[in-house]
Amino acid sequence: MIAVVFPGQGSQKPGMGQDLCEHYPEARQVFDEASEAVGIDVAELCFHSDEETLRKTENAQLALYTCGLAAWRALQAKTGLDVDVFAGHSVGEYPAVVAAGALGVGQGAKLVRKRGEIMAKAGQTRPGTMAAVLGMERADLEALCKEVSQSGVCVIANDNSPGQLVISGDIDTVQAACALAPERGAKRSIPLNVSGAFHSPLMEDSAKEMGAALAEAGFGDRAQEHVVYANVTAGRVEHAKEWPALLEAQLKSSVLWCDSVQAMVCDGVTVFVECGVGEVLTGLLRRIDADAKGMKVVDSATLEQTATELKGVPA
Repeated sequence: MIAVVFPGQGSQKPGMGQDLCEHYPEARQVFDEASEAVGIDVAELCFHSDEETLRKTENAQLALYTCGLAAWRALQAKTGLDVDVFAGHSVGEYPAVVAAGALGVGQGAKLVRKRGEIMAKAGQTRPGTMAAVLGMERADLEALCKEVSQSGVCVIANDNSPGQLVISGDIDTVQAACALAPERGAKRSIPLNVSGAFHSPLMEDSAKEMGAALAEAGFGDRAQEHVVYANVTAGRVEHAKEWPALLEAQLKSSVLWCDSVQAMVCDGVTVFVECGVGEVLTGLLRRIDADAKGMKVVDSATLEQTATELKGVPA
């Protein structure tokens, strides 16, 4: 089985997605639909903005969403590939939901733009931070988070792969955890340049605001066509009506990416195709399951390579 996965982070640089748009009208159509929905020229944003503009939360999320779907549509046009399984990391869950048929491109773009605006605002109303913790067992880090949380919030926000975890919460509390982590087995901790404590309880109010937008998005208008593995549960989601609650919870809950990949492998997935920007998820896959095959679609060159490698692989 083949799974298509969408990253929630990557190399946000001018020109992202441009090559695919120039070679595949299906990719350009995604940009056009997203632009019309949000009232922003997304192609101009992705192709010609400077890196500082692209790194802004509200812009970065819209760019990642659009580039991910554009890459998937280009791959479909090139290969005729139809897969049953999708997943996405953090904001990457939105293109996964759209690719699975639970929502339209324009509807997804509106939600992602709203999500980015809410998350950008969250850091101002409830300051917080995040840090990557490398080389530490999840159970040990959970115990450390519980210990330092006597003075504030600190939780595991992303379980990305064995040995790569991300914590989130109050600034002082996260810093305290980072200071103690080497004593508890971590190789190192790395503060992240983010605008808030995403995927933590500090996002409670933001999640409620996002929930209101999700409730009006029209998920009940469609019959989801393919399975998506949810960040919050690492489980299979087969019905569009489940997404408003899951995507609301995602803002304040841990992204269980390692568990999601392992669940897909257990269900028979052997090939993962990362569509979007860079190869973050492909790199994580190597740490999660060395036997699984990772491919990527970033531009026309990687699309051609992936299309060749996919020949003969059962969907």
